[in-house]
Amino acid sequence: MSFLSLSRNVVLSVTGAVVVLLSLALFTVDETQTAIRFQLGEIVQDNYKPGLHWKWPLINNVRKFDRRLQTLDTEPERFLTAEKKNVIVDSFAMWRVEDVRLFYTTVGGDPAQANVRLDQIVKDSLRSEFSKRTIQDVVSGDRDQIMETLGRLLKEQATHLGIASVDVRIKRIDLPADVSNSVFSRMKAERLRVAKEFRSRGGEAAERIRADADRQSTVLLAEAYRDAERQRGEGDAQAADIYAQAYGKDQDFYTFHRSLAVYRQGFSSRDDVLVLKPDSQLFRYFNQSK
Repeated sequence: MSFLSLSRNVVLSVTGAVVVLLSLALFTVDETQTAIRFQLGEIVQDNYKPGLHWKWPLINNVRKFDRRLQTLDTEPERFLTAEKKNVIVDSFAMWRVEDVRLFYTTVGGDPAQANVRLDQIVKDSLRSEFSKRTIQDVVSGDRDQIMETLGRLLKEQATHLGIASVDVRIKRIDLPADVSNSVFSRMKAERLRVAKEFRSRGGEAAERIRADADRQSTVLLAEAYRDAERQRGEGDAQAADIYAQAYGKDQDFYTFHRSLAVYRQGFSSRDDVLVLKPDSQLFRYFNQSK
């Protein structure tokens, strides 16, 4: 009985020792992690993939690092533009561990230290870019170009830290109160100048259109008057010709008819008064009627 108990205790002890050795020899790397294996303080393997891995107990030790995206949210900083005006810039960058060995040797594997180094790179790049541009450039048109240049510079510098720069953005560009007022005043003056120029061009075009319309109206009226006078002249000629033909056919009747027209016009009102001699030519038909 004592032999069986001893054998069972030995088996349990050996099994326990094996379990302990396996627990010390095996380690896991999560999907969100990568790892470095050290041997007596020296890196012997890095960039472990997710899964189950082994190490020598007591000889090797393992340090794990987060390989998910990290965010560097910088504090708003003042930068000088080309005309020596201050602007307040707020930006952020996103990065992740790319080369864990280099990341460990350069910043000690500390994300906070990495953020300090990246923050300095971002601010130096922004300072360089803003010093080349005016306030109007950085506010109105060159923000995309600045971010493109900043992203390229940060990506180049971050590789020396074992970091991959994923994105960098400028969240906000503000102006100090005094600068804002002067910029807005200048922009307002510029807009007013452009509006005045447009009004001037519009007035010029209106005057040109009005003058052309007046010219066309004058031409049309002149042509209409010319045509009317020509038609009136032709009508008068035809009327004179008709009168002449009528007079030639019966001169006495034509003379009588014209005299009646004169009587009708001369005595159209009771207030009309004519002072003539009785034997006047006007009354020849009255004399004949006697």
